[in-house]
Amino acid sequence: MRGAGTPLCLLLLAQLSRTQPPERPVFTCGGTLTGESGFIGSEGFPGVYPPNSKCTWKITVPQGKVVVLTFRFIDLESDNLCRYDFVDVYNGHAGGQRLGRFCGTFRPGALVSSGNKMMVQMISDANTAGNGFMAMFAASEPNERGDQYCGGRLERPSGSLKTPNWPERDYPAGVTCVWHIVAPKNQLIELKFEKFDVERDNYCRYDYVAVYNGGEVDDARRIGKFCGDSPPAPIVSEKNELLIQFLSDLSLTADGFIGHYKFRPKKSPTTTAPPITTPVPVTTGLKPTVAQCQQKCRRPGSLESNYCSSNFVLAGTVISTAARGGSLLATVAIISISKEGGLAIQQAGKNMSAKLLVVCRQCPALRRGLNYIIMGQVGEDGRGRVLPSSFVMMFKAKNQKLLNTLKSKRCPH
Repeated sequence: MRGAGTPLCLLLLAQLSRTQPPERPVFTCGGTLTGESGFIGSEGFPGVYPPNSKCTWKITVPQGKVVVLTFRFIDLESDNLCRYDFVDVYNGHAGGQRLGRFCGTFRPGALVSSGNKMMVQMISDANTAGNGFMAMFAASEPNERGDQYCGGRLERPSGSLKTPNWPERDYPAGVTCVWHIVAPKNQLIELKFEKFDVERDNYCRYDYVAVYNGGEVDDARRIGKFCGDSPPAPIVSEKNELLIQFLSDLSLTADGFIGHYKFRPKKSPTTTAPPITTPVPVTTGLKPTVAQCQQKCRRPGSLESNYCSSNFVLAGTVISTAARGGSLLATVAIISISKEGGLAIQQAGKNMSAKLLVVCRQCPALRRGLNYIIMGQVGEDGRGRVLPSSFVMMFKAKNQKLLNTLKSKRCPH
């Protein structure tokens, strides 16, 4: 009898096992996932992820729906520019616009694709630190996004973009929004912010709006990074695509923003440009003229007299220089900044730097390893322009007090 009862016992055990909660999923490096919902995670999660790896997950939900990706946990090697270990999220499977790059322990808000496909890629270098990530994907109806989502692809000749909850209440913490504006090939995009209030920080490290030329986040093509309560100056794309990224961290929030865009035709090359009435040209395509670069190089006026006429004022160390035709591209590590004026600032850890174009290579002469006070203009691409008429002098510690005083100076508009 005992032997005859064994199969029944095994059957009961088998039935019992079916009622037990499912085992924790095993996460491998990449994969293809289809269906209404599911989970993805770094290889070996929640254990430490392996070094020197590149893992790609391709997600497909039913046709006619969009993918909503929500990070439940993220812990990757931390770097302000996410250069070492990071997770990239893309619209579509191949060649799609990048919706965001994430590292450290910052958990972004929900990311939404414009179609039924999304790609997630994680890359780690030789040195790892952390337990990786775990995220959930789910299919959603495109018209169910409501206020909790934002972003998307915009192809109409004009339109608006705004932060979630605008204008009733502050935008939520932990949100990532990406708008990809695409105009016809022969047109440009003009973007203006009507109202703007994003958590203030001198270097826009926490909550910010970043605007890029093209359809993919790439610092080489970043026009500017903005925060605070002053609307950025109107922005015009170089070509027919513009990408706007809004990111809020998990702490303070603010009113948010509303912006409007419109397509406009490219200017005909035969059109005569109107005369420049501003004292210093600040266009992105600023090129030195022979006459401009032959003028005598001298420092005009003083720190005080040049402060208001300059877009940016900083003290910094020249860490690298590269010749660009008759100009010089200098990377300057920032010691202090008194006036930012839309200057694009890079951050790596606690170190801040900016790229400046010295329009005439010899005037003013900037040498690697030396400290300077530099004043100049800012082009539409966020890069600083230093002209022969710009004020530049050697920086000494005793100058800092005057720079701090100038920081509170009110300039006429």
